[in-house]
Amino acid sequence: MPNIVLTRIDNRLVHGQVATQWCGAIGANLILVANDEVAGNKLRQGLMDMAAPSYASMRYWTLEKTISTIHKASDKQLIFIVAENPTDVLKLVEGGVPIKKVNIGNMHMAEGKRQVAGSVAVDDKDVEAFKKLRDLGVELEIRRVPTEPAESIEKLFK
Repeated sequence: MPNIVLTRIDNRLVHGQVATQWCGAIGANLILVANDEVAGNKLRQGLMDMAAPSYASMRYWTLEKTISTIHKASDKQLIFIVAENPTDVLKLVEGGVPIKKVNIGNMHMAEGKRQVAGSVAVDDKDVEAFKKLRDLGVELEIRRVPTEPAESIEKLFK
C-alpha cells in the first residue's frame, strides 16, 4: 500500500507555501501532482520544480496514471499528493487510491463560486464532491498552512 502522508487541494498546485511549509511539516519526500493538464505541460512542471524542496522528488501524473501506478510505490516514499480540485480527488478515491485525509488549501473565487472560508470558494459541483468524499470516510480539513488551526468543514456544506 502506498504511504500517502497527505493529499492537498490547491488550485495553484505546487508553490512556495506547499513546497516548503507543508512538505516539511508532514515529512514527505515525494510530491505527486495529480493533474491531467500539468502531466503534459513541461513549462508548468519546470515552474513547480523550482518551488520544490531539494529533498523531495517530483512526479506529474494524470489522474489515470496515479490510479494505475501509485500502488507500486515503495514504502520509503512518503507521498504528498497535490490536486487542483475536489472532483479530481474524488476520481482518485473512487479509482482506488487510498486517500484517508484531504487538506483543503486554496480554492480561489471564480464565477459561480461562493466564499466559504478565507482561501476557499466552492460551487455546487465542489460541494457534491466534498459530500461524496466525506461519505466515503475521507477526513476533510480546511487549513492554508500547517501552523494555523483547521477551520470547520461544515462551512463547505452550507
